[in-house]
Amino acid sequence: MGEFFSVACAACWALAVVLFRRSGETLPAFELNLFKNVLAVALMVPTILIFHGVALPGYTAGQWAIVLVSGVIGIAIADTWYLRALNLMGASRTGVVAMLFSPFVIVLSMVFLGESLKPLQYLGFVLVLAGILLVTWQRNRREVSIRALRLGVAFGAGSVLFMAIGIVMVKPVLEEHEFLWTVGLRLVAGAGGMLIFAWLSRGWTRMVLHYRAPQPWTIVITASVLGSYVSMILWLAGYKLTQASIASVLNETAAAFIVLFAWLILGEGLGWRKLAGVGLAFTGVAVVVFV
Repeated sequence: MGEFFSVACAACWALAVVLFRRSGETLPAFELNLFKNVLAVALMVPTILIFHGVALPGYTAGQWAIVLVSGVIGIAIADTWYLRALNLMGASRTGVVAMLFSPFVIVLSMVFLGESLKPLQYLGFVLVLAGILLVTWQRNRREVSIRALRLGVAFGAGSVLFMAIGIVMVKPVLEEHEFLWTVGLRLVAGAGGMLIFAWLSRGWTRMVLHYRAPQPWTIVITASVLGSYVSMILWLAGYKLTQASIASVLNETAAAFIVLFAWLILGEGLGWRKLAGVGLAFTGVAVVVFV
């Protein structure tokens, strides 16, 4: 079931990403991320009450800190940067850049959990980077400017790095304690961190103006439910029920789903370069994970 949940998460997240791309045309990344996280918290509260009641999970003080910090890093920061990358360079390119997630997870596991990296796995990293370069590079810059591509790659790579940090941090807690509580508290930490940042930066007025302006709310709400509630549960369920390395590589199938959905829904180009880049990146991920 862990493998099934991981692939289902990839498809669900890919559809959400494409819808977020459409939403991001009028709603900035921070405001969009805050909305989706608050909505996910509102959905998660009754879900937790139904399955676990009101009793708090038996975390130690250290585990509470890990879960909350994981939510701030992996949701508040990472998702905002991901949506920013999405707005800058489109769904297809962002999806391929996000394939750095598995290599990041493995490197972090090597550093913090004492796992070793085999020589061939370095080749896998090179293949992933080559695939990203093939998808993001273009001879003329009519579709996306060079500055937007550079910023998009930076935000996209940074976002998946923080996602990887967040999941490596929380995996031991996830395996030991109530699943839904961990999911819900990470969402609360992500939304709470963003609200605190907005308060400290005095950005309320700008945010309210964006929320009051005409927005494609049907698309925003659908994407938020898929991206922050359904896919989050499927994502963490996959990590709970199978090995992290297996779950992470199965999550990478989201890149193929994103390229397909972006072509079908957004009309983004589906040329040989994108297909070859996806293939290279997939090959690299497979080498890193399965060698």
